[in-house]
Amino acid sequence: MPVDDVVILGAARTPIGKYGGGLRDVHPAELGAVAAKAALTRAGIDVASVDDVWFGHARQAGSGPNPARQVGHRVGLPHSVPAQTINKACASGLQAIASGAQAIALGEADVVLAGGVESMSRMPYLVDAKDARWGHRLGNVEFVDAMYRDGFSCPLSDLIMGETAEILAHQYGISRDESDGYALESQARAEAAIAGGRFDAEIAPVEVASRKGRVTTIARDEHPRAGTTLELLQKLTPVFGEVEGHAGIITAGSASGITDGGAALVLASASRAAQLGCRPLATITGWASAGVDPRIMGIGPVPAIQKLLARFQRSVDDFDLVELNEAFAVQVLAVLRDVPIARDRLNVNGGAIALGHPIGCTGARIIVTLLHELARRDAARGLATLCVSGGMGMAMALERA
Repeated sequence: MPVDDVVILGAARTPIGKYGGGLRDVHPAELGAVAAKAALTRAGIDVASVDDVWFGHARQAGSGPNPARQVGHRVGLPHSVPAQTINKACASGLQAIASGAQAIALGEADVVLAGGVESMSRMPYLVDAKDARWGHRLGNVEFVDAMYRDGFSCPLSDLIMGETAEILAHQYGISRDESDGYALESQARAEAAIAGGRFDAEIAPVEVASRKGRVTTIARDEHPRAGTTLELLQKLTPVFGEVEGHAGIITAGSASGITDGGAALVLASASRAAQLGCRPLATITGWASAGVDPRIMGIGPVPAIQKLLARFQRSVDDFDLVELNEAFAVQVLAVLRDVPIARDRLNVNGGAIALGHPIGCTGARIIVTLLHELARRDAARGLATLCVSGGMGMAMALERA
């Protein structure tokens, strides 16, 4: 059976809300729905044409069953359209796109709504079943932060995510000055992009109603810190005093932000896109996932990129732009030691250190941003990649139509 190309017809994202910021009370499914409605409108696709829904959501505690189905319902899709929620930690949104593309390639669907959501501000505190469900007779009950239980803490390495990055910093000989220097670059690029309106085309504003009914429209990313300087970054105290006998260098300023957001794309087979009279934004040319030692999870993009490039016999230099998620500055710098990427092609509008990393959303968000920047520059090829907690990496390649 000949495999039809999988194309992207529309792409949008919400602004990224800071932790406890303007989006803190917005359900993640609503963030996904706002982005999805905008993506469908931009693609010129009616809800009746959608065959399937795939959405990533990494921190699902308290979000209700199958958030992807909730997104579809809020968008107004027919009840007959199924939906699946993907949890692949940091790669949830990117895997949702890949899974949607697989469904199209296999002939199971012609048009797929795919993306990712996260509301880190809404993460609940938990009481374990042994303390509550099966009875608690005397004494205090411990609250467990789901942010750590379902995210920051790695059950495979028994390390906090930042501690795994500290191990990378030591292994690759990355200094505090290098780490802070990269963080400054991320902030400066994001500040310039926002000032220049370069994110405006990709953002779908979110309307938030207060308890008194007053509606506020949020249309800009909240996490970037304009006016950041190297001096300010170097005043910050490392989060981890010592990891495996080595002094820590990671600070709040050189780590990705805890944030909220949603991103969505409309995927279709090339033949169905032609039937609908839609002009594709890009073709998905491939993707790959790879595993690494969970203790150094941040190096995951390296084998993922290498696996993808080997499949198509390409070099990283063949890509005009690369979005490499900035979990930590030291993690990006470690990846660049093994896969050198020209800095003028890498995260040209800043990354997660400045913009934030809403976990389940990020994989889709970097694709949305990559698509818009490729179009703005009239460039041809783009690569998106990220590390994944638990010791993995994922990468996806695009080519503009």
